[in-house]
This record gives sequence, structure tokens and C-alpha cells, in this order.
Amino acid sequence: MPISPVLVSHNLSPSMDASSDETSAPSDDDVFKILITTDNHLGYSERDDERSRDSVTTFEECLQIAKDQNVDLILLGGDLFHENKPSSHVMLECISLLRKYCLGDKTIEFKLVSDEKINFSSNQTNSFPWANFKDPNLNVSIPVFSIHGNHDDPSGANPLCPLDLLSSCGLVNYFGNVQVLENININPLLFRKGVTNLSIYGLGSIRDERLHRIFLKNQINLLRPTNTPDDWFNIFVIHQNRVAHGPKNYIPEQFLHEFLDIIIWGHEHDCRITPEFNTVQNFYVIQPGSSIATSLSEGEQLQKHV
Repeated sequence: MPISPVLVSHNLSPSMDASSDETSAPSDDDVFKILITTDNHLGYSERDDERSRDSVTTFEECLQIAKDQNVDLILLGGDLFHENKPSSHVMLECISLLRKYCLGDKTIEFKLVSDEKINFSSNQTNSFPWANFKDPNLNVSIPVFSIHGNHDDPSGANPLCPLDLLSSCGLVNYFGNVQVLENININPLLFRKGVTNLSIYGLGSIRDERLHRIFLKNQINLLRPTNTPDDWFNIFVIHQNRVAHGPKNYIPEQFLHEFLDIIIWGHEHDCRITPEFNTVQNFYVIQPGSSIATSLSEGEQLQKHV
């Protein structure tokens, strides 16, 4: 399918700029507009007098941009929260923002045509075995789809994470949670808007050394649509080390499947928003970076974007 990504980046504070140049594009009826953000780390430094509201304020800026740009959906690349058990205050702030910006009367212009019981079957609560915008009791204007990161991954005797709570509230569509770490099959979310077919694969954070071994053993498979698989534009959302911290403590780009078109790479906080072409695998990598600075490092000095 002759589709190319058109990327418009937006700065986050202190110099948020919601304006953009007009870009020639096909009919709006066929174009997906997706706001992409990763590593929002809600709750970071919440006990610090100076920075207590930084993460929440910045996340609200992300949602405001999504609303102003009239996007079809929001795609989160992991670490929405800084901790697996966020404080009640942080969870309340997140819920309030999602209700404010993502619920409403706006018509959903696309269809989700994959089997939602498979897409969302790994969620522990299983309260919503379908996308939230299809629930008759909710009025969703901007659906949010998210994987988990390493900071907010499932844990405990009955592994749960904050996204399970947001999923059970019908505020976030939580996908990419793999519970059996051998012979992993990843079923994509399949979207259709006009003549455009979009598949989104997601894999929540797994310990890098373990996932490295899984790839080496060829025990991970991204399942493609059985009918006309080449008619789909393929995005893969991953939350792992991209930079080597040891021989197996990262995921090399060449491990990822060649049929993919774009990799959304979470976890790395350096904002490398311009798509980078991998000449071997023939796909683009977009690394949105964190929306707030969480360390004193060179990479965190770069301008933040969504």
C-alpha cells in the first residue's frame, strides 16, 4: 500500500508550539492522525516542592495537543506512570485528565476490525474485552491505546499494573501484555479508515536479557492478517533498551521483523522524533523520548516533543 508517514512534531513546555505547516496529504477520510508519546512518568518527583506537578502538567499538554489537532487516537509507548503503584493523588489526576480530554461527543472516524477478545485477552481484569469506544455506556472522543513500560509493569501474586485499573474504568485500551514468555504470538490491532489499513503491534516491557534470548531462539512471532497481508501499514510499539548496555542487555533493531514500516521505540528518554531509516530492515524508527526530564544526563537536555 503506497502510504508514507507524515510527521509533525510539537514541542512541550516551556516552549509548546501547537502550530504546524500545512502539508499536502490525501483525503482526511483515509488519513490516520495519531498523537504518539512515551515515558510520561506520571508521579515523578511528586514529593518535590519545585517539580511535584511537572509530569501531570506535561501530560495535560500532550492531551491538549491531541484535542487541538483533532487526532483519531493517542498511542502511548509505555511508562505512563513512574511507579507500578502510583499514589492515589497521581492516579486521580490521571483519571481526571483522561475524562476531561478523551471523553466526549466526537465521532470515531475509524473502525477496529481485529478480534478484540484476542487483542485485550491478557488484561487481568478482563472488564473490557473490547475497545472502550465500542462500549455502549461510554462516550469516547479520543481513544487511548497503551502498552506498559518497565516502571509500570504488572507485578504481584496476581500481576496487575496501573493500566489494568485505567482499562477497567474504560479510559485506556491496554494491549501488548504477554504472560507466557515462550513462543510468543503477537496479534495486531487492525484499524481501517477509508481505504487505509493500519495494524499496530504492541509488546509491553520485558527484561532485556530475557527478551534478547527469546528473539535469538525465534520464539516471537508477529501474526499478520491472513487476507492480503501486504495491504496493511505496520507499526510496532516496543519499550526496551535500544542502546547496548551489555552484550544482551538491549534489543538490536535487526531482531525486529522486516515487514514492519515504523517502530515506535519507548524507554529511551532522548527525543529523536525525526524518523530514522534502518537500511538493513527497511523500516523507520521513531523514538519520542520522555515528556519530562527524569535525570541529569545529556540526552535529557534535548527539547521534549510529542
